[in-house]
Amino acid sequence: MKRRLLTGLFLVTAIQAFAQNGATIDETARFLAGLPATGPLEPLTHDPGWQEHAAAMDEAWTRKEQLQIGPIREWMLANAGDYYRSSNTMYYMFSGPDFLYANLLFPNASTYILAGLESVGQVPDLVRMPPEMLRGELAALRGSMSTILKFQYFITKDMRAELGRGQITRGGIDGTLPILYVFLARLGYTVLESGRVATPAEGVKIKFAEGERPPQTLYYFKTDLAGGNSNFLRWCATRGPGLSLLKAASFLMHGDGFSGVRNFLLEHSLVIVQDDSGIPLRAFPKGWKVNCYGRYVPHKEEFEKYYQPDLAALYAQDPPTPLGFAFGYHWQKEDGILMLATREALPALPAEEQPQERRVRK
Repeated sequence: MKRRLLTGLFLVTAIQAFAQNGATIDETARFLAGLPATGPLEPLTHDPGWQEHAAAMDEAWTRKEQLQIGPIREWMLANAGDYYRSSNTMYYMFSGPDFLYANLLFPNASTYILAGLESVGQVPDLVRMPPEMLRGELAALRGSMSTILKFQYFITKDMRAELGRGQITRGGIDGTLPILYVFLARLGYTVLESGRVATPAEGVKIKFAEGERPPQTLYYFKTDLAGGNSNFLRWCATRGPGLSLLKAASFLMHGDGFSGVRNFLLEHSLVIVQDDSGIPLRAFPKGWKVNCYGRYVPHKEEFEKYYQPDLAALYAQDPPTPLGFAFGYHWQKEDGILMLATREALPALPAEEQPQERRVRK
């Protein structure tokens, strides 16, 4: 009885927090993504401000599909097909709201776990928002996503500045949630449920699906990954061996301050796809195989001190072919770097905890 009561409370919280005055969560996601929306939001799509938003999003997404989405999916199928098709849990630490790249690399994961310092935020009742305010909020949403749509990463301070204009106290669009909705809608998913969670950290849980395929789950947690073995990492460890991504991670795991999350990923990942800002080459222990692709271009200014002589020597010894797409902090596709680290199979989960068999997204 207690468990049923808690489940009911979660659903009520989800409805109260994220329902949009008659508009479904999926309709809201499509509206924010600049895609045709039905229901109570449909009249708002005739507003010149939304139409400008939709045109800008269409243009940015078309460019993204040509330069990143298509090439990355093709590369993964050719070089890491087993992991691309895997339904294991997907871990993306230091992600912010970047569900896009989590899904491009591992579209068939049953569960996605994203973590960063950015707040969960809100999507208020868009129908009741004054038209001028809504136009400004849509422009701020585009601004917060501009670098990841033009390049392949968020600039955190820019994202916070844009979305911070819609802070909860004034009832605007705020935080990671609207960006997660945009990516889900633009990737062709239907958003089924969305609700806040408090364990193992403040966050949001979103259920989504594509067509007749089984639903998938996306978690985003606002949590500080510094330090050692946190409650969050212990919770993650129960989710089984994972598929991990590290990208534009500010070289945080090159020092001891983030040794806990670094050790977690090395102990609980089947594969780690990363750029050079993730786990340093020297930190991969025996039993890991690291294949390098693209180019290693030393960084300047604030990241210059993280130069890796062993990685440079590896690239100099056997120069790989270009990736064909940008990856990492260098925005030029000829300077993209990708490291594919794999290890021997980890112990399997108990049978009752195994992910359900699912059809593969290609």
